[in-house]
Amino acid sequence: MKKLVLIDGNSLMFRAYYATAYTGSLMQTSNGLYTNALYGFINMYNKIVDLQKPDYIFVAFDKGKKTRRHQIYSGYKGGRKPMPEEFAVQIPLIKDFLRIVGVKQLELDEYEADDIIGSLAEQNKTKVDEITVLSGDKDLLQLVEGSIFVSLTKKGITDLETYTKDNFYELMGFHPHQLVDYKALIGDSSDNLPGITGVGPKTAIKLLNEYGCIENIVNADISGKLGENIKKDKETALRTKELATLYRNIKFDFDLEDIKYQEADVVNLRKFYEHVEFTSFIKKLDMSKVSVEEIKKEEKLVLDNIYFNDLDSFIKNDFDNQILNIEVELDGENYHKSNILGLGIVINNNGYFFDKSYLYNDSLKSILEKDNIKLYTIDSKKVAVALSSMGIDIIKIDFDLSLGAYCVNPSYGTSKDKMLFDLFIENDIPYFEEVYGKKTVYQIPEENIYGTYCLNKLKYLISVKEKIDDILKQNDQLSLLYELELPLSIVLKDMELEGFKIDKNRLEVIGEFLLTEIKTLEEKIYQETGEVFNIASPKQLGVVLFDHLGLGKGKKNKTGYSTSAEVLEKLAEEHIVPRLVLEYRKYSKLYSTYVVGLINEINPKDKKIHTTFKQSLTLTGRLSSTEPNIQNIPIRTEEGKMIRSAFIPTFENGLILSADYSQIELRILACLSKCQAMIDDINNGIDFHTSTAAKIYGISLDKVTKEERRIAKAVNFGIVYGMSDWGLSEQLHISPKDAAIFIQRYFEAYPEIKQYLDGVIENTRKLGYTTTIFNRRRYMKDINSSNNALRKFTERTAMNSPIQGSAADIIKLAMINLDKVMKERQFKSKMIAQVHDELIIDVFHEELEEIKKIVKETMESVVNLSVKLDADVEVGVTWDLK
Repeated sequence: MKKLVLIDGNSLMFRAYYATAYTGSLMQTSNGLYTNALYGFINMYNKIVDLQKPDYIFVAFDKGKKTRRHQIYSGYKGGRKPMPEEFAVQIPLIKDFLRIVGVKQLELDEYEADDIIGSLAEQNKTKVDEITVLSGDKDLLQLVEGSIFVSLTKKGITDLETYTKDNFYELMGFHPHQLVDYKALIGDSSDNLPGITGVGPKTAIKLLNEYGCIENIVNADISGKLGENIKKDKETALRTKELATLYRNIKFDFDLEDIKYQEADVVNLRKFYEHVEFTSFIKKLDMSKVSVEEIKKEEKLVLDNIYFNDLDSFIKNDFDNQILNIEVELDGENYHKSNILGLGIVINNNGYFFDKSYLYNDSLKSILEKDNIKLYTIDSKKVAVALSSMGIDIIKIDFDLSLGAYCVNPSYGTSKDKMLFDLFIENDIPYFEEVYGKKTVYQIPEENIYGTYCLNKLKYLISVKEKIDDILKQNDQLSLLYELELPLSIVLKDMELEGFKIDKNRLEVIGEFLLTEIKTLEEKIYQETGEVFNIASPKQLGVVLFDHLGLGKGKKNKTGYSTSAEVLEKLAEEHIVPRLVLEYRKYSKLYSTYVVGLINEINPKDKKIHTTFKQSLTLTGRLSSTEPNIQNIPIRTEEGKMIRSAFIPTFENGLILSADYSQIELRILACLSKCQAMIDDINNGIDFHTSTAAKIYGISLDKVTKEERRIAKAVNFGIVYGMSDWGLSEQLHISPKDAAIFIQRYFEAYPEIKQYLDGVIENTRKLGYTTTIFNRRRYMKDINSSNNALRKFTERTAMNSPIQGSAADIIKLAMINLDKVMKERQFKSKMIAQVHDELIIDVFHEELEEIKKIVKETMESVVNLSVKLDADVEVGVTWDLK
């Protein structure tokens, strides 16, 4: 079987773009390049190749110019909206992709993509056994015949419906050759082609089955209004048929063998995927067929000399006041668990790569721990943590590429090494990483491929640093990197290595309790519903709630009814089962995430968990933690406190100290808005929520009830997060009208806040970004979006970002200052965790009073604002603080 696949490039890339564009969120690379249409197109191409396994393949495009059809009818395709710029910039990328995978593509001045496909199909139908046409345009259905199939995209971009000679009539109600007659009768709005007035699909099919073609229909004696319309619109219908008919006689300067399918050049394809940041496609590439010779051919040596495991040559360098670019290569992402493959060092344009056995060397240790050298790296915390396992203690890093890029633009924070270099310089760093997998490459020491890759990367660090420094200096952000993020990386390194001790026995007891609660809830749900089903299955749960119990009006998605928490909350007002399901989910999550999850993360040697604090992940500047995530443990619920009770001190008779900034975001809002009433209340120690309630309700402080304070508190924090009338009404269970009144009264009481928030939005529209007190930027690409919902969401985000980002910066600076004091005074107590506005200290019991005093003083004096900062310090025998 010889197969030819013909692809309508324009149709597919339009479908790929609009399949995601309607959501209001388009895929972009870290430097702002739109890629959603490209991603969808590649997905479709890969699916077709996998399913069809073509021998020949070809893609046709429209050239976007006037064609022969415009000469016949000037209104042809009139009224179409101009192509969105976000889509237009992706077309060259799609064509680049096709070139890289070796697919012939063509566009012609006078013809459309459909005509090119029609001509190729006509000329090759006797040369191959099967031709498949792929498109989203029904015009191409006229090509269907014995060996020619047409697959049309349905919903999305990978769902196809294939039309063949055998099923065409059943699907359409007429034969393939009658498609142009059908269009002549009903017209084609997408091409701005009129048909016969009053003729719809049913009438058209009936006429075609009776008369065969449009020529017979217009010449037939048809009575009534229909006959009158046919006679009146005869010329229009015949012209539409002419315009809808494909040209099938275009001559080409290539033959079938020139469009033969070939295996992609995976080295160049990988480069392309790196450029557009398609990591999921990179992982699917089969690099096993790439020979070492091909890889070495790509290699460009950018260093004067490269030495492998040559410690003698390395030691001979003069290290005083020198810059060392260093990188640790691991066999996995988690640097607490991964094995070290080797260490790369570049000094004076010479590269040195040492495998693991050399890293225990005292000479190497003494050099890397020198005070008078400067260390530049790509990920300082990874390097420092990994080298600590070799007994090498890195106490400062002078430049970190990932943190530098993060300070320039927080959206760069998740970029991979190669992408980070590409953001700031054009370079020739080879693409060896993952070619065979890190372990396998490293097991070919005579080729030294991976070591060379590592060192060639490091070569560029100095020039990248200069570029980043220029940008940071221009943006007044140098201190953000060098006085905040870089010192913090070493503090976080120490915290991660120290770890947080876990009482495994306590966790197991908690697990037994949670399992009992889960079992009890299961039985209650089965009893209330009268049936046994999988409660954890949204599909089965939806059927029980909406079909069997008849609750509410269920909204269906691809997998069935939606049973989100929001849906269940509303249903809980009329039936007990949704409330029981919410409880069931809560306990199930606590068990799987915080009992089983934490137990699996306990280090068997020190009985601690060693979370990884992600320093460049969030757009706000906040830290996040992973493996395990300790920042999502519920704080105020009894169940959350129960989980926290399993976190214990390291020291015998030791204690856990928690220091939490009180209402820091409200204090920052008061400072940024220069709202004097708010500043005075905070500085005079008046309960701010009570004061707000008094102003909203027009009563004295002593008359404010608990309920009124609760509403005022919701409004206070709602304002901080840019909450809408609707959002506040949902939270307080009141009408949007009442919520709007509360917000209006709030702004009347604090007019400076309204002025400040409006000013933030206005400035963000002009500049495209927000800034914190410490000048951290967050870019808002959708602040001027034509999509109303997306724009409103971005406005709310803009209002909150300076506040939340400033709070994040303040606690980071507090951590740096506190760490410095604790080390200077040589305390045994250690800072071990941070959860947003909370710092956790593992306290040696004899140091308790000093630590309490130092922590509070440090946190409250870290920055000079117009409002006082207040740190609440609590102590307990566990993190539950009891």
